Amino acid sequence: MSLKTISKNNVTSLAELVKLRQPVVSDGAILNPIRDRHQARLDELALPTTRDEAWRFTDLSELTGVNFAPAPSINLEASQIEVNQLPEAPESRLVFVNGRYSDRLSQKDGLPEGLYAGNLANLPQDQKAKLGDYLAKQPGQEEVFTALNSASFQDLAVIWLRRGTVVEVPLQLLFVSVPEDSAMLTQPRCLVVAEANSHLTFVEEFVSTVEGCPDSQAVAYFNNAVTEIWLEDNAELTHVRLQRDNGSAFHIGKTAVTQARDSRYACHTLNLGSQLSRHNLDVYQTGPGTETTLNGLTLIGKAQTSDIHSTVIYDHPNSTVNQLHKCIVGDKGHAVFDGRVVVMKKAQLTNANQLNRNLLLSPKARVNTKPQLEIVADNVKCSHGATVSQLEADEVFYLQSRGLDKTTSQNLLVDAFAAEILQQIPVVSLQTAIAQCVACRTISY
Repeated sequence: MSLKTISKNNVTSLAELVKLRQPVVSDGAILNPIRDRHQARLDELALPTTRDEAWRFTDLSELTGVNFAPAPSINLEASQIEVNQLPEAPESRLVFVNGRYSDRLSQKDGLPEGLYAGNLANLPQDQKAKLGDYLAKQPGQEEVFTALNSASFQDLAVIWLRRGTVVEVPLQLLFVSVPEDSAMLTQPRCLVVAEANSHLTFVEEFVSTVEGCPDSQAVAYFNNAVTEIWLEDNAELTHVRLQRDNGSAFHIGKTAVTQARDSRYACHTLNLGSQLSRHNLDVYQTGPGTETTLNGLTLIGKAQTSDIHSTVIYDHPNSTVNQLHKCIVGDKGHAVFDGRVVVMKKAQLTNANQLNRNLLLSPKARVNTKPQLEIVADNVKCSHGATVSQLEADEVFYLQSRGLDKTTSQNLLVDAFAAEILQQIPVVSLQTAIAQCVACRTISY
């Protein structure tokens, strides 16, 4: 669907965002042609409104009412991001601050041979020569926020596994946003290439340096992030995506994944921060026998809006997709789930399961859910569904009858609701941290 609108204000807002683009950090000969091509494309686009079908439940008027400035260059101390460091990956971490790579804060001593992780500047020449086959080549480049990122990103995180490389420890990619006195625009960009028979667990985090709970109010900023992932034959990638921007932030993210024959992709998305967030997750199949697992947990309250849009397109046989997304919504929070699985005629013997479950913790919390199956093939097993509920009074009463107070009983039920997602995250420290967030926020709601 076209993202054009007739709103003059929106056109002006997009033009102002484009003006904020800054020079690339390195390899301008490679990046500038990509940026220029997409900047020209932006002349035909405008920011979406609720009159666009894909955005009808998400109002961007608060975002368009902010005057953003270019993201400043910031030098952080290691102590300022210590709370975000994974104990499972002490020597396997990339850090980008306001969209720019920080070699000083990154730790790469634990990276094995066969894995490149860094920015574009130090990418080996043989891989740099292949970059044009992958960067900005995923479908969906015409989407307005993806095009805005492609026209403006300054630096590029590159994670590249050579054929047969198996990485035993998780790799952490930390995008840190540090606004100063005024609202800023950051454009994080990441490219992941997993060559044949390779394997990696990859943790992608979006955080700020706000002290205390990350949903605390602070200086606003706009994080417009794009991650492109390519899995070649029999490659396996486990991807954890954690969004914990501060409570005044806007976050719009795009993850585009292409899976070749017999590849396996598992994505665990966790959405906690931002006053308004949107994540578009698109998976495209280019060979038979693929496996796709999409798990997600949204935990919001106050007046937060969290919008999850996913699309999985299968055009080859003997593949599976299992999707479960859960939302816990308190106070005046608003969650949106729009999941679409397309099974084309050639995708015989496909097994697709999609479920969205939502738990509302207050009378003013709301959710819009739209699971979708589009099936052209005739020899498949497919199911989809959605549930929206509050805590069951009978279940709370049962726990109280066993000696627990009402608050503890409610917290246990919410913890159990979230546990189905959290237990599948392959990083124990993240399981623990998010479980603590669930417990803390449930009490506050």
